[in-house]
Amino acid sequence: MLTVKEAALITGLTEHAVRFYTDKGLVPSVQRNKNNIRLFDEESINWLYGARCLKQTGMPIETIKLYVDLCLEGDATIPQRNEMMMEYKEVALIQLQEAQKRVAHLEQKTIQYQAILTEGIPDTTNPRTWGQNKAISATPTHS
Repeated sequence: MLTVKEAALITGLTEHAVRFYTDKGLVPSVQRNKNNIRLFDEESINWLYGARCLKQTGMPIETIKLYVDLCLEGDATIPQRNEMMMEYKEVALIQLQEAQKRVAHLEQKTIQYQAILTEGIPDTTNPRTWGQNKAISATPTHS
């Protein structure tokens, strides 16, 4: 049996997260000794890994708890669990597209800054100088 500290080390979670996850019911197999200290066996560690993975997908704790409850009900809930994963996959794909747009914007900006540094072109990236570089427009194209 492992302590909170050992469970945290094994799973890569903080001790606080281990306690939080157990308090939220995400580790149904956690045991307690006579002093009410949490003790973790292999199954408990597996639940912690599962909770960590789902949390990393952006899934809220309440939804992870629902997932845990469905797992405890057994194979009859596989369609519901699959639906949950497909739903969060769609959310993640949207977030990925948004992140790709942010990266593309940052790539464009770094190219612009490299040109300023290497070619000595005027800095049109600084909002403080936009009015000095050209006429002020209602929608600046410098962002």
